[in-house]
Amino acid sequence: MLNKIWPVFLIISFIYAIGAGKLPETNNSIFESTSNAIELSLNLVGTMCLWCGIINIAKETSLVTRLVKILNPILKKIFPEINENDKVYEEISMNVVANLFGLGNAATPLGLKAMKSLQKNNKNKNILSNSMAMLIVLNTASIQIIPTTVIAIRTTLGSNNPTQMLLPIWIATAIAGFSAIVSSKIFMKKW
Repeated sequence: MLNKIWPVFLIISFIYAIGAGKLPETNNSIFESTSNAIELSLNLVGTMCLWCGIINIAKETSLVTRLVKILNPILKKIFPEINENDKVYEEISMNVVANLFGLGNAATPLGLKAMKSLQKNNKNKNILSNSMAMLIVLNTASIQIIPTTVIAIRTTLGSNNPTQMLLPIWIATAIAGFSAIVSSKIFMKKW
């Protein structure tokens, strides 16, 4: 659907620019936007590399193990079907930890790996298990302690205080996560 909408928007924009005599400004803004997009992308890649490196270092130390132990009581309630000694439990824990640090791009491969492991254990391969649905809900809510991507974008765009929005993000993601988990548990009991 978007493959049809965006070209239509682009064509209409160019026709308007030609008709309004704004073609030079349009060309300048295209090249300026391209430059800004590349700069932003490089900054985001750098930030993601930094935090992925920190996560890899944390994996080698006991930090991740400690975080997983802290999360264990919560994860046991959220994923009661999964044995805590199972490999998928560790994958889910790593996914949650990556999301807590605001590493959505790093959390995605971990979430996909966990989802594949959950699918292997799924009795009915055509229907999501409760654990699979809950993992999707947790990833969508993306509860974050350190929203690194948002901070990186705000820094790149010249914000004087890029961490100013931490409290609203904590509140919003906590409410979203809690609401998503509770509503999912209610729907899982009904169906």
